[in-house]
Amino acid sequence: MWHLDETYSTRAGPVAAGSAGQGPALVLAHGWPWSSFAWHKIIPSLARTHKVYWYDMPGYGQSSKSPEQSTALDIQGRVFADLLSLWNLDRPKVFAHDFGGAIALRAHLLHGVDYEQLILMNVVAMRPWGSDFFDHVRRHIDAFTGLPAHIHRAVVYAYIAGALVNDIPQDDLDGLAAPWLTDDGRISFYRQFAQADEAYTAEIEADFGHLRCPTEILWGVDDPWIPLQRGRALAQRIQPKRFIELPGLGHLPQIEGPNIVLDALNLSA
Repeated sequence: MWHLDETYSTRAGPVAAGSAGQGPALVLAHGWPWSSFAWHKIIPSLARTHKVYWYDMPGYGQSSKSPEQSTALDIQGRVFADLLSLWNLDRPKVFAHDFGGAIALRAHLLHGVDYEQLILMNVVAMRPWGSDFFDHVRRHIDAFTGLPAHIHRAVVYAYIAGALVNDIPQDDLDGLAAPWLTDDGRISFYRQFAQADEAYTAEIEADFGHLRCPTEILWGVDDPWIPLQRGRALAQRIQPKRFIELPGLGHLPQIEGPNIVLDALNLSA
């Protein structure tokens, strides 16, 4: 059911998007280095009870990857707010993963966007963030942007594998990697490292206790990138209605254990 057959003009360039289902609005916000493809396993179930919207962030997936564009979290938060307006959504439910969490939180706390419900799963929201490899690439961008195509491909696959603690089908690995293997995708892949800045989460951390919507947090217990204790620390700040641990799952619960994620969700139709 996952598809990208809609295009929207945004302040960061054209954005590819899709939607399916009927019912209350539910918006899916992906993170880095993912795309809306990361949701493809759970979209069919979600669309049975909701009108589900998804999109590829500028610089990601099938959206614009112009060398001149900024795709940092400050712009992404504004683009998210813009898309909700373009979709004519008033107080949708939002399900956010990884950087999508910081983006949804920035749109809510800085740009006045309200949600009926906010679900955060293994999100980037608090400092420090980024692995040792992430920091290394950020310091040596020029060395990586010049890698031969076959070595870049190996880097992308290895980076994705580093988020997982379970084997996933090769088709899923290929779908996650594909946007970064084109010429513009390779450049955009490393640009995301260069534009990463913890200031964009530092700006909102103090307001995590003042969210204006019911919030729930889901966390893959074995996440190699953002450990469970980080999720628990976020929960102490936010005081969500529920904090659900997902045993045996890593940083991509919706790919590694889609049925576990669906069972954990508390989405009223």
